Amino acid sequence: MISINQQKYITSLHLKKFRQKYRNFLVEGEKMVKELLTQQRVAVVTIYGTERWAAQNAALIQPFYDKFNTTTEVELKKIGTLTTPNQVVAVAMIPEQAILSSIDPNVLTLYLDGIQDPGNMGTILRIADWFGIRHVCCSDDTVDAFSPKVVQSGMGACFRVGILEGIILSDFIKIHPDTSVIGAVMDGQNLFSTTLFGSGILVIGNEGKGIRPENENLLTHKITIPSGAENGAESLNAGVATGILVAELLRNKLVY
Repeated sequence: MISINQQKYITSLHLKKFRQKYRNFLVEGEKMVKELLTQQRVAVVTIYGTERWAAQNAALIQPFYDKFNTTTEVELKKIGTLTTPNQVVAVAMIPEQAILSSIDPNVLTLYLDGIQDPGNMGTILRIADWFGIRHVCCSDDTVDAFSPKVVQSGMGACFRVGILEGIILSDFIKIHPDTSVIGAVMDGQNLFSTTLFGSGILVIGNEGKGIRPENENLLTHKITIPSGAENGAESLNAGVATGILVAELLRNKLVY
C-alpha cells in the first residue's frame, strides 16, 4: 500500500521544482523500470509494483527487496503519469552532473540551446545514447531532462548519458578554448560537402527560433543540412536534424 504522504511525495515529482528539491525523478512502466534495475549509474530510491509484477520479476528485484513496496494498479494510476495500465513505478536519484572541465574536448558533445519539446529532448538523448555521446549540455531554458515525458521518450537514455543542466555555452568555451563549436544555420556550409568533425560541441537550436544570436556568434563552424530540389518543408524537426548531424559528423569515427 502507498500511504498518503508517499502519494503526495511521488506526485510532487511530476513537477520540476520538486525534482530539483529532492533530486529524485520518476521511472514508469515495466520496460523502463527493468532498465533502471539492470544499470549501475543511477541509484534506485524505491519501487512500487503489483504482486503479479513482483512474482514475474522476483530475480530482478531481489537486490532491491528492501526498497520494494507492493501496491495495486489503482494506486499506481494515482501516482503515475501514464494513461495506460501500469504495473510498476520507481523513484530514482538524479545523478550528480559532471563538471565542464571533465568533459573531453576530443569527443563530440551536444549543447541544447532552448529545446522545449519533451519528445524532441527524449529523441536527442536517445541519439546521444545510440552514438555513444557521453555528455549532453543544456541551457537553463531547455526542458527538464528528468521530467516524466522526457524520461519516457528517451527510453532509458538518461541512465547512460551524462546530462549537464543550466550550462552557458560561453562558459564551456572558456574552459575548452580550442574546441570546435558547430551549429546548423540556414546560411551554413553544406553538411555533406564540408570537412567532417568528430569532436567539439554541436549546438542544437530551439525548435522555432534556432540558435540564439549570442551563441551563433560563438560558432566556429556553421553548417546546414541541404534540402531536396522539390522541398516544401519549412524546417526539420529538431530531433531528426540532430540525428542527421551527429551521424554525419561521426561518420569517419564510426567503426563497423
